[in-house]
Amino acid sequence: MRYRELGNTGIQVSEVSFGTWAIGGSWGQTSDDEALAGLQRAMDAGVNFFDTADVYGSGHAEELLAKATKGKESDIYIATKLGRGLDFRDPKTYSEANVRAFCENSLKRLGRETIDLYQLHCPPLAILKDGRVFEVLDKLQAEGKIRHYGVSVESVEEGLFCLTVPGVKALQVIFNLFRQKPAEELFPKAKEAGVGILVRLPLASGLLTGKFTADTTFEADDHRQYNANGEHFNVGETFAGLPFRKGVELAAGLSWIAEGRGNMARASMRWILQNPNITCIIPGFKNVRQVEDNLAVVDTPAFAQDELDKLSAYYKEQVAAHIRGSY
Repeated sequence: MRYRELGNTGIQVSEVSFGTWAIGGSWGQTSDDEALAGLQRAMDAGVNFFDTADVYGSGHAEELLAKATKGKESDIYIATKLGRGLDFRDPKTYSEANVRAFCENSLKRLGRETIDLYQLHCPPLAILKDGRVFEVLDKLQAEGKIRHYGVSVESVEEGLFCLTVPGVKALQVIFNLFRQKPAEELFPKAKEAGVGILVRLPLASGLLTGKFTADTTFEADDHRQYNANGEHFNVGETFAGLPFRKGVELAAGLSWIAEGRGNMARASMRWILQNPNITCIIPGFKNVRQVEDNLAVVDTPAFAQDELDKLSAYYKEQVAAHIRGSY
């Protein structure tokens, strides 16, 4: 495992880390035993950073992390999020009383005294520009409740604004072969500002595994079913904003990347990690097999420059026009 510094925090995190949305809920049927085994396998391989949120399974993902990392609190870093437990558009959600309650509840579920990275969970730009929530986070940081804070954003515009906030030390963004825009301006400026970049949805909700067909179906409680067109939250969080059938078609056009790299998933994540401005990827998982497959990206061969150029052209000419949602 290789490690990269999270912005200018001094924290070294594994370049392959993991997100816990899938084991918390909203991705179909899960097993706690398999989830815990997957977390253990990841840690055995040197993974020292996990991302979660208070709404993943209504706090269940945080509780699973508490079980998996008990006794390892000083060695395993955890990032969690706040703001989606209430109406994330309502300024009252980000009041000091609410933010403190969110924080205390997460600390209790995580079994920790301090949250390593506390992130706003995709709030509207107006909330970010208002700025008062950052004042609350500054207080929590001064009190030792959180070590650092950051923002999970939906768009480049939101990310660029966050770079103007002195306390923001990390941005969590959607970035993959189907979602390349952040690399143009946001990533270089974040690097210059000493802000880390956590990449969520590196496989575009599974499209970039190449395993789906136009006839693939998902369980009713899987966001890939109930949010396929942005019915419940930003459409960009599901299939990177692509209509599912179009995404399957576009993924087929990228099948060549798997040659010599094991499979499309590993190749897709290797492409992300080749960007020097990235801190880490946080793919999801449900079991040990998926963890091991994601870990294999560490030894996956890099892309040559002509291949990188081909992938950039494919995105601009074939993909970009079909992306929905702010990005």
